[in-house]
Amino acid sequence: MPDDRRARQRTGAGVGLLLTLALAAVLLTALPRDHHGEGGGTCTARTVREWSPDARLTDSFAAYGDDETRTDDWTGGDGTHSVRLPDGRVLWLFSDTYLGRVYAPPNPVGESYAWRDTAAPLVRNSAVVMRDGHPHLTLPAPLFPDPGPNAWRWPVAARVEPRSPGSAESVVRVLLWTRTAGPYPWIYGVPAATEVATLSLPDLRVESIVKVFGQELVQDPSQRVQFGTTSAVVGDWTYVFGGNDAQAAARPTSSAYVARVPVGLLAEPDAWEFWDGSAWTARAGPRPVLGDGQHTGVGSAFSVVRDGGTYVLFTMAAGSRGLTTVTSYWACSPVGPWHGPTRSFGPPLPPGQVAAYNPQAHPELGGGDRLVLSYDVNWLLDATATSAALNLSRNVSLYRPRFVTLRLGPPPR
Repeated sequence: MPDDRRARQRTGAGVGLLLTLALAAVLLTALPRDHHGEGGGTCTARTVREWSPDARLTDSFAAYGDDETRTDDWTGGDGTHSVRLPDGRVLWLFSDTYLGRVYAPPNPVGESYAWRDTAAPLVRNSAVVMRDGHPHLTLPAPLFPDPGPNAWRWPVAARVEPRSPGSAESVVRVLLWTRTAGPYPWIYGVPAATEVATLSLPDLRVESIVKVFGQELVQDPSQRVQFGTTSAVVGDWTYVFGGNDAQAAARPTSSAYVARVPVGLLAEPDAWEFWDGSAWTARAGPRPVLGDGQHTGVGSAFSVVRDGGTYVLFTMAAGSRGLTTVTSYWACSPVGPWHGPTRSFGPPLPPGQVAAYNPQAHPELGGGDRLVLSYDVNWLLDATATSAALNLSRNVSLYRPRFVTLRLGPPPR
């Protein structure tokens, strides 16, 4: 929110004017309905009105992962971002990914799960191409090479955009999180920087990788911000959302941040602007747009879509429900104010010590008022499990995207 800058009180009339303006601001904040959001369109309160499992999409990735036609392709992964390509294909991007072969049940301990060998290859990222609604090809993995020893790249949001503003040639721009190995509690790596990769079309060859936002000099890793968990194009701007890893430092919720870049310039570091709490600025000093550290905020990965003139943000819920429950917020502008959390729901989870995370919207797969949302599932370490990897190998279905279909609408009266 913009800083509260107090004017000097020179006369009684000046005080009255200030009080009138303050009251007007309060009323505008309390009554946000039926006004126009940034980018046009009428902005109204939105929430999840109904949802249901999307077995077709969930089963399509399960069938692809279990297929033994090739033994060097995707059998499971998390991250689960997607982008529709100009020729109709959909490119799916994953973070840590298992390759190799999947074996039919029973597994070695007699359970009725398809399984993989514990020596199955694990790479830090992968890309799967979907055609006609079904995954059919894994690109050579990892698609994005490690930036150095004990460091890796996780792909997040991706966009098809002009190679440069006004260009007739399109490319795919992929946001990347670079992370480095670190001590506990940084078991998933220490945030280092945000990069942008450029992929050629139609062959999806990596042409370049450019650092757009470095965080190596921020001493507290929990305060380092990485951009790209989700993005939205509105007019001439691409809004890129990001977050910190406050949860790794045992804080209940993380904070959301936002940057903007002119369309066609995602791979140009000097073109990025950050919301500093009151204005867009080119200096690297972003301030949170959502998150109080306790009851409101986001998981380390979240998703934003536009529904008419309203921005809707999906994230795991704050507190202990963050392992099982998806919730949402809404706003009339990327910078907020964000309202919520609104109605929550618990997507289906397999049995065992598992957690859901990384809810991601896939507008390119929906239609009409139907919105597709994916979520990832992983095993939770506990006293009875020697490692998450062992359990993910015993039951390959644990480490694959699952999908639900949502319908948004105004909150019930």
